[in-house]
Amino acid sequence: MSENCALRRANVLANHILQSPPHPSNNSLAREACLQYTPPEVNESYGFQVKEMRKLLDGHNLEDRDWLYGIIIQSNLFNRKERGGGKVFVSPDYNETMEQQREISMKRIMYFLENGVFKGWLTETGPESELKKFALYEVCGMYDYSLSAKLGVHFLLWGNAIKFFGTKRHHEKWLKDTEDYLVKGCFAMTELGHGSNVKGIETVTSYDPRTEEFVINTPCESAQKYWIGEAAIHANHAIVISQLEINETNQGIHVFIAQIRDQDGNICPNIHIADCGHKIGLNGVDTGRIWFDNLRIPRENLLNSVADVSPDGEYVSAIKNPDQVAVKTMRFGAFLAPLTSGRVTIASCAIYSAKVGLAVAIRYSLSRRAFSIVANGPEVLLLDYPSHQRRLLPLLAKTYAMSFAANDMKMMYVKRTPETNKEIHVISMGLKALLTWHNMRTLQECREACGGQGLKTENRVGHLKGDYDVQTTFEGDNNVLMQQVSKSLFAEYVSCKKRNKPFKGLGLEHMNSPRPVLPTQLTSSTLRCSHFQQKNVFCLRERDLLERYTCEVAELQERGKSREFSFLLSHQLSEDLSKAFAEKAILQAVLDAEAKLPAGSIKDVMGLVRSMYALICMEEDPSFLRYGYLSRDSVGDVRREVSKLCRELRPHALALVTSFGIPDAFLGPIAFNWIEANAWS
Repeated sequence: MSENCALRRANVLANHILQSPPHPSNNSLAREACLQYTPPEVNESYGFQVKEMRKLLDGHNLEDRDWLYGIIIQSNLFNRKERGGGKVFVSPDYNETMEQQREISMKRIMYFLENGVFKGWLTETGPESELKKFALYEVCGMYDYSLSAKLGVHFLLWGNAIKFFGTKRHHEKWLKDTEDYLVKGCFAMTELGHGSNVKGIETVTSYDPRTEEFVINTPCESAQKYWIGEAAIHANHAIVISQLEINETNQGIHVFIAQIRDQDGNICPNIHIADCGHKIGLNGVDTGRIWFDNLRIPRENLLNSVADVSPDGEYVSAIKNPDQVAVKTMRFGAFLAPLTSGRVTIASCAIYSAKVGLAVAIRYSLSRRAFSIVANGPEVLLLDYPSHQRRLLPLLAKTYAMSFAANDMKMMYVKRTPETNKEIHVISMGLKALLTWHNMRTLQECREACGGQGLKTENRVGHLKGDYDVQTTFEGDNNVLMQQVSKSLFAEYVSCKKRNKPFKGLGLEHMNSPRPVLPTQLTSSTLRCSHFQQKNVFCLRERDLLERYTCEVAELQERGKSREFSFLLSHQLSEDLSKAFAEKAILQAVLDAEAKLPAGSIKDVMGLVRSMYALICMEEDPSFLRYGYLSRDSVGDVRREVSKLCRELRPHALALVTSFGIPDAFLGPIAFNWIEANAWS
């Protein structure tokens, strides 16, 4: 060993022992990055007015949305953080424990209450107030879905149950106190043994005429109320969905109000509550389980808009029909109708979540470079790779299309009439399923498209996926909802044929026209033609699948199968049909929005988005090939056209995500200067 080497090692050991600072190195860490960040705005141009496009996408209440964005961004209660380059970001702190997330979610709700966010949410009526509420829900969900879900339980489930199931006496007693959070409500419907099958729930309520009280009981473990948001800690009252027994006669599902905690938060006698525990997401919501042990509640706590019980125990129903089974079915339908508002909200919130993911992933792909295509050449932007375009741009087009469909659904809901309730119910089921599935797929693709950066919670995409995953199963499992859609279409088809009446409603009017015939040669202009996409391809698919489904069910019934069992055996056609129905409704919404636009750049880009949506649906759905609507050659034509549309949409990518109108603070740091955000401090 040389003398110099030995001396150097001795100095190192001495420094360790004496804990003295090391000598400065000639290779000190430099602040200059090897790759220089260039904002996408430097090299990308806006081919249309993004503010005008945002008006189309948001559809309503832009000022209210921006007001709530500001309230969130300006408060440290929403975990404000300044990152590289001086940019401010807000997002939940996912390093907090479940208990901390629940506590901070409630504090944020109280902050909103103090700032007047909930004014009129239950006490005002009309389309304007309902649209404002939808807009503010969507903003809350973009920040933190736990926050939005807690509000949904309190206002949409508890509050709307009182509003729709109750009568004047309930409205006067409960609605204003609910709006002011003097009452904190939850919605106890699903049970350990019965989720989607609400008719099968086992909680039993009987009536005691001596005391004029209802008595609620949990008769067995599978009857415990399960996955009840707000029940574990915060709720002091519950809507209880239960079987009603009068004089040992089961009258079916009814709705009751039960106090579960006193004003000090203590659990009331004859009630047991337990926590559902840690979840894969949505841990800011205190989800709990409830058991009732001969809980007595006043007679007035039956929500009696559909049925009532007199003081002496006589059962009175507003629905008259000599067929007891039919009466129960009609009452059940009336009780569940208000859940439509929840499905509308879930669907619209899912699209705003997908927008956050796409805005982060696409902005990142417009500044992140990887590999060179020529020796010693510059590295290439991710979004300039055709494969990357294929990953993100079809999802971007779908998100646009679904935004218009969600807006149409909201407008249909706030302007609902008794005549349109059925259509709203069917459309909201189909769109709730398709839009939440799309959100999951989009967030996963965006997470992967961001590589390792997508794993960091501060970049939002991965944790949005965890939080929003619940949407695919709550307020109706998506697969079950889609089966209900196809059953509704089946019933409409059979009814029209039996009465020899033309089709009217549910978008089935095209069934009154001659059957479309697809051209054998599919040129680029044909594939991009709106008439070809909607009137030919999408209408043909829905029509043919509905006829096949009806025929298959009828054949099974002729062979001795029950109608319900025939539906079960025809599940493949049922899935194809419900998807065809929902995708056609989405395409119609885009076409309607496009038709209102004057000639110009926005209309041109909308045409590209609409064609991308239509063609990617054709490429991805096996039924187009399975049932022969498209030949193998035609499927190849469609695929090549999708790639062309990717290239044409690429120059508009930044403008399209900027048009979402999402504040920078709601995105992740990698959407901006990702080098500075990761630099050594």
